[in-house]
Amino acid sequence: MADTEPKKRSADDDKEGNGESAENGTKKRRTSGGDAEEAELSADAGVLLVAGGVNWDLIGRKEIPKNCKAPPAGLNVQNLWGPHAWTEKMRVKRVFSSPVACHSAIISEDGKVYTWGRNESGQLGHGDTETKHKPTLVEHLSDYTIVNVAMGRGHTLFLTDKGAVYSCGSDKLGQLGQGTEGKDKPTPSKIDYTGKPIVRMACGADFSMIVDVGGALWSFGSPEYGQLGHGTDGKLLQKANKISFVCEKSPRQITKFVEKNKQVATPITNVSISDVKCGTNHTVVLDDKSRVFTFGFAGYGRLGHAETKDEMVPRQVKQLENFRCVISKIAAGSTFCLAAATTKNLYFWGQTKSSGEATMYPKPVQDLSGWNVKNIACANKSIMVAADDTVITWGPSPTFGELCYGDGRDKSSTVPKEAKPLEGMQILDITCGFGHALLIAKDLTAEDRERIAKLPRWP
Repeated sequence: MADTEPKKRSADDDKEGNGESAENGTKKRRTSGGDAEEAELSADAGVLLVAGGVNWDLIGRKEIPKNCKAPPAGLNVQNLWGPHAWTEKMRVKRVFSSPVACHSAIISEDGKVYTWGRNESGQLGHGDTETKHKPTLVEHLSDYTIVNVAMGRGHTLFLTDKGAVYSCGSDKLGQLGQGTEGKDKPTPSKIDYTGKPIVRMACGADFSMIVDVGGALWSFGSPEYGQLGHGTDGKLLQKANKISFVCEKSPRQITKFVEKNKQVATPITNVSISDVKCGTNHTVVLDDKSRVFTFGFAGYGRLGHAETKDEMVPRQVKQLENFRCVISKIAAGSTFCLAAATTKNLYFWGQTKSSGEATMYPKPVQDLSGWNVKNIACANKSIMVAADDTVITWGPSPTFGELCYGDGRDKSSTVPKEAKPLEGMQILDITCGFGHALLIAKDLTAEDRERIAKLPRWP
C-alpha cells in the first residue's frame, strides 16, 4: 500500500481515560463531577462527514443547466478535498447515494429520512424540483420509519421498517415501479407491488432492483442492456427503423440464474439473494451460498466473465469459485465490481480508468490482502473501503475530493492509499455518489469528539 499501516487500536482503547461507561451498546456522558448523566447515545449512530463535489448541479457536467438556480450567496460549493463535519448536531445512522447519483440521503437516529443534492426530476421527494444544498427532511415520509434508501441517476426508492417501498423522481422508463411510465413524480408514492416484505434495494441509472424477505429478486425500469435479468434487452423496432424499448413498469421477479461452460448455459436452482448492487447499466448479486451473479452491460469486463457480451439473465462469476473463498460483500461502480471474501481478500473486475486495459475477470487487490474489509463504497470511478481501523481509497483523475486525502495532498491515486484526515476515527458507515463521499464517524468518547472537532465544517 502507498502509505504505512496505521497502528491497530483495540476496543479497550476507547473505554480508558475518557470518563465514560459503555452499557448495552450505548454511552453515557458524565459531567466533570461524575454525578449527573446526560442523555444516552446509541452506538449505531454518529456524526455525518462529507467530502467531494458539493456543487450538485455541476458535477459531471461542463456547465450548470440554464433552468437550475444558482447556489445561495455565501454557500461554499467548491470541492471538499478532505472530510468536513456537518454543522448540525443531529446524529446519523445510515448514509446513501450511488455511483450514478448526484443526490444523497441520510437516516437520522430517530428513523427520519433527509435528502439533498440534484433534484431536476423530483428525486429528493420534497414535492418540487429545486436543488437542496443541505440535508432536508422528506416530510411526505415523516410518518414512516425509513431503514434503507436506493438512488439512481434521477430517481429514489425508500424502504420502511414494514418492508414497503416508496419511490419518486424520474419515471421516464418505468424505474419508479408504480405501474406507470413517462411523467416525473416529485412526491414519494408506493410501488406497484403486493408480495412479501422487501428487505434490500439498489438502483442503476434508469432501473431498480428489490429483494424480498424470501430472497426473491425483482426488477423494473429500463431493460436496454439486459440489466433487468429477464432474458431480453426489451428492444422493439418501430416504423422508420426507430428502436424503442419495452420497459418494466412494475416489479417483475427474476426467475432464471445460469452458469456457462463454453457458452452452454446450465440453469442454477435454489438461488436466494442476500445482497444486490447496481452500476450504470449492470447488476451484481450475492446469494446465500456465497455465489456471485452478474448481468447487463458487459463493456470493459465489468461482468467478470472474460468477455464483453451482454448478459440477459444472471450468470454466475465462476472465477470467484476458483479462489475457494466465501464472498461476504459485493459492490458496483459505474463500470466495475468488487467482492470481499472472509479470507481477508478483495477482488476487482472491470475498469476505473477511461483508458488502459480492463480487468476482464476477478483479480485480487494485492494492496488489501490480509485486511478485514468492513464496508465498500463506489463513486463513478473511485473506490472507498473501510478496513480494520482505517479508510482506504483510490481512483483515477479527475476526482472531486471523494478520496478524502485532504487539502494540499494528492487529488487522485491509481493504488490504494489511506485517507489520512480520517486517521484514528472509527467509521460506522460509508457511501459514495457520482463524485462525493459520505461517512458516519463514531462520537461516543471524548477522544472521538476531539478528532471530529478538528475537521472543517460543511456546508
